[in-house]
Amino acid sequence: MEIKHKSHLKETYNSKSFGFTPDNNEILSLELSNKNGMKVEITNYGATVTSLQVPVSNGNLVDVVLGFDSVSSYLESYLLPSAPYFGTTVGRYAGRINKGTFSLNGKTYELAKNNNGNSLHGGNNGFGRKVWNVTNQTLGENPSITFSLISKDLDENYPGELHVDLTYTLTEENELKLDYKAVSTEDTIINLTHHSYFNLDGHDGSVLDQTIFIDAEKIVETNHENIPTGKFIDLTNHEFDFRTAKNCPASIDNSFVIEPTNNVAAILSSSKNNLKMSVYTDQPSVHIYVGGNCFDILKGKNDVVYHKTSGICFETQNFPDAPNHAHFPNSVLKKGEEYIQKTVYKFENIN
Repeated sequence: MEIKHKSHLKETYNSKSFGFTPDNNEILSLELSNKNGMKVEITNYGATVTSLQVPVSNGNLVDVVLGFDSVSSYLESYLLPSAPYFGTTVGRYAGRINKGTFSLNGKTYELAKNNNGNSLHGGNNGFGRKVWNVTNQTLGENPSITFSLISKDLDENYPGELHVDLTYTLTEENELKLDYKAVSTEDTIINLTHHSYFNLDGHDGSVLDQTIFIDAEKIVETNHENIPTGKFIDLTNHEFDFRTAKNCPASIDNSFVIEPTNNVAAILSSSKNNLKMSVYTDQPSVHIYVGGNCFDILKGKNDVVYHKTSGICFETQNFPDAPNHAHFPNSVLKKGEEYIQKTVYKFENIN
């Protein structure tokens, strides 16, 4: 096996083999840990978080994200009737793009229609299905790993060669920080997000007993195909008004409009484990999705059978289909300019 497959870094710390891709690329699983005992495992297949172990008040560690034990299961998960995208980095454009088409600088681009005639999460071979390079690691306090990807010009028919860096940092305050940077050789569209399914009771349960708070007055209105209409729905007296915390819904797949402040965008809380997760972001939206179903075809980590309320996603991102709505936040990354995005998931004992 050739070493050059491994990564650009001479040495990767705290890493182990996570299996091989069909073309014999060895995939690594890398670990960050802090002084409190919190641990995150991330693989360079899709820059994917596979495990996030958080200390709870009784001293135990609880794995609060859904995932698989090997790269082969991640590969197989894309063949399920609906791919779950467990813990992956989604790009080049997260969410749906209507009819898989958008126009930029007077030219129309046709993307893969991989979701009911629309494009979803970057197409057939999005960033979660690519092998990233490990380009930097820091040890000691607030350890970090940087994953890098070069997405070629017209990859999945998106214009421009895009260079992406994603740095995961595990802070001593029990925060998992995600810092994204990207630059393109041509004008392009971009919307990156993180797709972990969280469950503060542990990845083998259901989220229905946990509560969510979302600091949003509006959601993006969508049609029957979950494509934005361009309008917004006022959440006053709406079942999805989570400005007062309430239980996770059994079914939700909606983009909440977040006002860009320093305040928390969303909070997930578990009374069982006396644990809460606060989500901070500089993005205009957090897309909330409850799911995890593997259709009894694939087993999750530790042979757990995941189901349709196994976890909840907090996908911090731009609005779906923003390239096709002039009044939505800008989704165009100009040639040579830098896309920057920051998201933080912070874990604390409730009292």
